[in-house]
Amino acid sequence: MGVYHSGSRAVQDRVGVRALADHLGRAIGEGIRPVVAAFLELQPLLVLGAADPVDGRVWASAVTGAPGFVRATGPRRISVATGTSGASSGAGGPSPANTSPADPLATALATPGTPVGTIVLDPRTRRRMRLNGRLLPTPRGFAVETDRVFANCPKYIQRRETYEMVDRTPGSPLLGTELTGEQRDFLAAADTFFLATLHPDGAGAELSHRGGNPGFVHVTSPRTLTWRDHPGNSMFLTLGNLAGDPRAGLLFLDWTTGRTLQLTGEARTRFAPDGERTVRFTVTEAVDTPAALPLRWSAPEYSPANPDPTG
Repeated sequence: MGVYHSGSRAVQDRVGVRALADHLGRAIGEGIRPVVAAFLELQPLLVLGAADPVDGRVWASAVTGAPGFVRATGPRRISVATGTSGASSGAGGPSPANTSPADPLATALATPGTPVGTIVLDPRTRRRMRLNGRLLPTPRGFAVETDRVFANCPKYIQRRETYEMVDRTPGSPLLGTELTGEQRDFLAAADTFFLATLHPDGAGAELSHRGGNPGFVHVTSPRTLTWRDHPGNSMFLTLGNLAGDPRAGLLFLDWTTGRTLQLTGEARTRFAPDGERTVRFTVTEAVDTPAALPLRWSAPEYSPANPDPTG
């Protein structure tokens, strides 16, 4: 598989950035360099996206743990230790991450060969790495055999200086096919979300980050939200995927309480004559889990790249 499929190429050509995309695409590799391995072992948060192998719905989900729970264990493999939150791994190994059998991606994580996109994002330094590949269940969790490893620029990442691990018991997930009034307010106040998509040829998955000042997500109905696609790295991996397969999954976090709101549905891009791009997402199902993650982050320092959401 090449760096770009036909969907990404079509968007690059439409926007006129194919040459720039070709230049940036040279940074995408298969292997995990030592500097990347060192970065992984410092992080308490891994976000991943994939399709449920049973019903095909696309979801984004978060896995957290004490630093070291995600590690490079080979030149093209990351391993994630999972288990009951707070359990000890013994023998000086990494503490297991918190996972839930109720998570929409639980089946995917247990299915060998599932295409998966991941992001390891550090709000403290505004750095992020994307590692995509195929899932491989392991006795202590799961691994990802990587075929695409690359960094993204710090644009639109809100800086959060510190975090602490807290003892939380996740609440029962609230399931629905429409957003409640409170959920709509939650989304409208968000400064970050994660977006999972699939390669239209079935060869892979992507997990990308979207950020902005509160208000950059517009909830237009109980089943619809939109956001402007701000200028990024010009690869158009996500919009290229959506051009061929509209299935998508969104993950919103409450960085203080650990709440997660996961949405699955379809996303389509509107290209305006002036070049502005807007993505419209239609909700099929929502999973709202109180206290899902045992992390409490400090207040954000908004990225200087964030556009005015009212502009």
